[in-house]
Amino acid sequence: MSMSRIPFEQLPAEVRQAVADKTGTVHQAMTAPGGMNSGIASVLDTDSGPVFVKGIPADHPQVGAQRREAAVAAHLPSSCPRLYWHLELGGWSLLGYEVIDGRHADYTPGSPDLPLVEAALAELQGITAPADVDIKRAVDRWAEYAPPGTLQHFDGEALLHTDFAPDNVLIAEGRARLIDWAWPTRGAAWIDPGALALRLVDAGHPVKSAIEYAGRFPSWRGAAPEALAAFGTATASLWREINRTTPRVRGRWRSGRRRWHAPSARTRSRGRPRRKPGTGVGSIGIARRTAALRPRRASFPETQAPSLGYSCPRPPARTRAQDGR
Repeated sequence: MSMSRIPFEQLPAEVRQAVADKTGTVHQAMTAPGGMNSGIASVLDTDSGPVFVKGIPADHPQVGAQRREAAVAAHLPSSCPRLYWHLELGGWSLLGYEVIDGRHADYTPGSPDLPLVEAALAELQGITAPADVDIKRAVDRWAEYAPPGTLQHFDGEALLHTDFAPDNVLIAEGRARLIDWAWPTRGAAWIDPGALALRLVDAGHPVKSAIEYAGRFPSWRGAAPEALAAFGTATASLWREINRTTPRVRGRWRSGRRRWHAPSARTRSRGRPRRKPGTGVGSIGIARRTAALRPRRASFPETQAPSLGYSCPRPPARTRAQDGR
């Protein structure tokens, strides 16, 4: 659900003063140009240094997602931006984040960013979802899309990001930083490598190479082939639904479907028997070590509806910061 954005200066005086109480005097505010889901998204030049402020009206339906983002922040690894403070007053919910001077990750084959992204995800893979934060479970997120009898494969206690779009990964000072945490998920650790592998295919990697990249993570290598096949089927089902309801992604979905068909045809042309639906490596060609490839549907990762979060536009001069997506 998109919303109109206002500049920092149009916030109520009591809200601006509360921010200044946290940061010191605000000398300048630059409204971030991108994103649709934050009513305020600004980089502030303050006495205490640059701060990225994102916010949403306290009566907005998505305010719960922002509060969840604030609650989970303390449990995130160092690859994620630091949350300085969370304010709720004057009809607004505001988050104050570390400003990251970075750029969006490049996922294309051969990119030097890929080892950095791998290191960031490896760090996240060791994090358990906090018990004291209300985080949606993977079995619930995928319940409407996973094949019958497969939801148990999605269950687990790992803290998952699930949306590794390049906009959600910033490269700064030789590190990859994971951003946009409004939709954290509690589930099986192998889900995140799978979500990232799908983004790699979308960036031009052959399916086999993307799966081999996912195989660098122990959670993926240890997952049952049935689990990976269920993930593929669920992902394709979700993106078919998005394709029906969101015209702006329809062309990308069709393009992705053609890309998944190609390796499937090549696999069958080598004389391998065609598998029955719901068996083997599944609809996105996922299998441990890719013994065979049989992708049939979309090349996009699973995700929820556009989430509250932030990415990285190109602000002028000395900083680049999150855009309040």
